[in-house]
Amino acid sequence: MVEKKAKVVLLGSGFGIFGMTAKIALAEKVIKYKYMEQDLTNKSPLLQEMNPVHKKIPVLIHHGRPICESLIIVEYIDIVWHNNCPLLPSALYHKAQARFWADFVDQKVYHASRKIWISRGYEQEVAKKDFPESLKFVDVALIPFYCWFYTYETFGNFKVEGKCPKLISWAKRCMQKESVSETLADEREVYVAVLDYKNKFILN
Repeated sequence: MVEKKAKVVLLGSGFGIFGMTAKIALAEKVIKYKYMEQDLTNKSPLLQEMNPVHKKIPVLIHHGRPICESLIIVEYIDIVWHNNCPLLPSALYHKAQARFWADFVDQKVYHASRKIWISRGYEQEVAKKDFPESLKFVDVALIPFYCWFYTYETFGNFKVEGKCPKLISWAKRCMQKESVSETLADEREVYVAVLDYKNKFILN
């Protein structure tokens, strides 16, 4: 059950990129919320109730009502708490462009990056080329990937900085913001968790 006292609740999982996106948006808006960690190998009744279609995280629960999908959550946060730190441009054209690039990160960047640690051989080699090429967009939708770079680099045996030095410089500047540095997971803890996941569910 969601606590009645909790006006805003976020369902997420420790190293989840999309959950960190929602966390950063909440931090930028200075919104108090209750965070509820979810075990994706044993999905809670609450998660299944709040997101019955996909049963995925993150889920933002506002006054007991769920909002699903990270980019929809970020836009919802931006609209509801519109008086504090706008996340989307006000001009309709620029807003449309921001949505396009955020969706690009959600689709192209995420799927290319995931293949680096989940695949082998030729498919991994293709992913190693696709992933750096997809890193051309910079905003709140992208920065959660930064704490996963060590994992991608370790599995793929390459360096993001060698291919995208300006991106790494930008990410390091972002890490100077409290909303980012206090939200992103530790890169080596991410790697250990991914390695454990891969050993349990993919290699066996």
